[in-house]
Amino acid sequence: MGIQNWSEDILLVDLPQEPEMGDELKTVISEFRDRGNCDVVIDFSHVDIVTSSSLSKLLKLRKLLGDCGHRLVFCSVAAATKGIFTVTGLEGVFEMSDDKFVALASLQMVG
Repeated sequence: MGIQNWSEDILLVDLPQEPEMGDELKTVISEFRDRGNCDVVIDFSHVDIVTSSSLSKLLKLRKLLGDCGHRLVFCSVAAATKGIFTVTGLEGVFEMSDDKFVALASLQMVG
């Protein structure tokens, strides 16, 4: 798991499972505040459940990025995890991509 500087303009986050997810998201928020000018791709391939606390942190990160004109893209989100976003009414709030390479390519083509 971890945070990787994919490029000058993109952070790639391999999100761990709960309960470590919350701490990792705090680190991502801090990293974005320090770095500023970048988009963020979050890889959910190791995630099977998302708690309300982590949902709150994801919403906070989305707002921080959006306020600066940057994008937050989720990738490799399992069907069960997508169900959590659907039940909470957040499926349309977050941008999702099938895998990290599609997500990265979409940011690089726009960026």
